[in-house]
Amino acid sequence: MRETGFLPNEHPPVATQKTGVLLVNLGTPDAPEKKAVKRYLKQFLSDKRVVEIPSIIWQPILRGIILNTRPAKSAEAYSLVWTEDGSPLAFYTRRQAEKLAVRITGESDDVVVDWAMRYGNPSISSRLNEMKAAGCDRILIAPLYPQYSGATTASVHDAVFDAIAAMRWQPAIRLLPAYHDDPAYIDALATSLERDIAALDFEPDAIVASFHGMPQRTLELGDPYHCHCQKTARLLSEKMGRELVVAFQSRFGRAKWLGPATDAVLESLPGQGKKNIAIFAPAFSSDCLETREELAIRGKEQFESSGGEKFAYLPCLNDSEIGMDMLEHLIRRELSGWI
Repeated sequence: MRETGFLPNEHPPVATQKTGVLLVNLGTPDAPEKKAVKRYLKQFLSDKRVVEIPSIIWQPILRGIILNTRPAKSAEAYSLVWTEDGSPLAFYTRRQAEKLAVRITGESDDVVVDWAMRYGNPSISSRLNEMKAAGCDRILIAPLYPQYSGATTASVHDAVFDAIAAMRWQPAIRLLPAYHDDPAYIDALATSLERDIAALDFEPDAIVASFHGMPQRTLELGDPYHCHCQKTARLLSEKMGRELVVAFQSRFGRAKWLGPATDAVLESLPGQGKKNIAIFAPAFSSDCLETREELAIRGKEQFESSGGEKFAYLPCLNDSEIGMDMLEHLIRRELSGWI
């Protein structure tokens, strides 16, 4: 009999008593290239939480039209924001996990902090399996979406439970709730924005809060995302003592989307005498294609071509000390009783 170090019929010991924290963001292709973008879009747009159209209708459209036309255009957009560290979203999410690990695991070796993407790499399932192998019998899943939506937060939940469904021994799971109205989040946004606005060489005539868009139908079906966005904007406006112009970006397809649309707002502001503006994206925890390319590049072009004069894109919280203080506060609260 081959020696294993265990008696016959005896199972190897299982490492336990560690706590895991998994930060999860939306996702990114592996490279700013057509093939990688096509692979990413196929996974993203095949999620029934994202596109709520029957597969028998949607899949022929996706595979026959969209995946043959959109990847090249999207790859070009990604190339404009790609860095030597990869996509901004992957870079900042990784940095958030690294900095959070220093803040939390510095006190104990019994906490493991990692990160994953809902679409693309590293996958949620691979990270959960690694955490379990490392002895994590309790794992906090932290979707980095301040405002809840079925297309984002719930999709992460789906992927998590699909992954642990394949496990014979499942870890205990906690899920970070939406934090759209959490005082720590509102305070962090206000502090970051006030600092960035003070550093500008002009005083904005308008400050635009551009949230990621969702089809109007999601609101009608009971998704709380639109309400969460409006509450974030209201609380932030009250905190800063400034009026905010709320808009929704990233429309896709012919269906009616939440409005007003960011591009339409940017084109209309100069005609209203608001020729110097600042814009930020409070639905994003990290800068990404939708902020760096859609807002900072295309948004600026749209605004200036409509008569605008000064335009400033204000970055997300990313891995700033302000953002990390907020994230640590949220994570420690959810880990209460575990560490």
